[in-house]
Amino acid sequence: MSSTLLDLGIIKIKWYSFFILLAFLIAYYIIQKEAKKKNIDKEKLYDLLFYGMIISIIGARLYYVLFNLNYYLIDKIEIIKIWNGGLAIHGGIITGVIFTYFFCKRKKINFELTLDILVVGLIIAQAIGRWGNFFNQEAYGRIISLSYLKSIHLPEFIINGMYINGYYREPTFLYESLASLLGFIILIIIRKNKKLKVLQLTGIYLVWYSTERIIIEALRTDSLMLYNMKMAQIISIIGIILGIYLVFKNIKNNRLYKDETYK
Repeated sequence: MSSTLLDLGIIKIKWYSFFILLAFLIAYYIIQKEAKKKNIDKEKLYDLLFYGMIISIIGARLYYVLFNLNYYLIDKIEIIKIWNGGLAIHGGIITGVIFTYFFCKRKKINFELTLDILVVGLIIAQAIGRWGNFFNQEAYGRIISLSYLKSIHLPEFIINGMYINGYYREPTFLYESLASLLGFIILIIIRKNKKLKVLQLTGIYLVWYSTERIIIEALRTDSLMLYNMKMAQIISIIGIILGIYLVFKNIKNNRLYKDETYK
């Protein structure tokens, strides 16, 4: 399976890059529709998402590089070759949230409600972005048999793509993509609840995504490690605790999501 979508000779467009761009465009469409209802300025939103995407990609790359430092110190030019894969979602989320906080503070935008809008676009972007991992043959699980892959009725191209380094692998990228897609649907439904309080949607996102990541990460064999612990699971545990705190902290909060504006 080729990781290249389009070969123009000097320039090669990778599937990985394509899915990152597609994820951003779809997330932008979803976010701007909700932001319009909340009267957020179009130019401010565009700046937030455009620069936020750049900062998040840099953060995701640096996070990944730090956990593979021995490899990248040998060939430093590989650090900038993000089209070959190697973006850690948690690194992107952390840097993205920090950037969003300072951007909102400077532009006088409500940070908390901005997060509630962003997380819906973020989780669908994560669902789409995992397909970039598929074409780069990343985010895979244990060695399994061909008959197992056929027994779960996967399309032939996925089965072929899961043949990695001489073995068939469990398609954990697909599990996470589908789980994130379901999370997106749930957040869209919950967002319509008129009694939803500020930051509760963000809390629900944190609990959902962190839970799915803990479960799926347990099946992966290419995880970023901190000694003998999987770093994604450590961050996800923190995410669940923070998410539960945000959900229950705001139960008695009088600030309803639907009543807020960004003016």
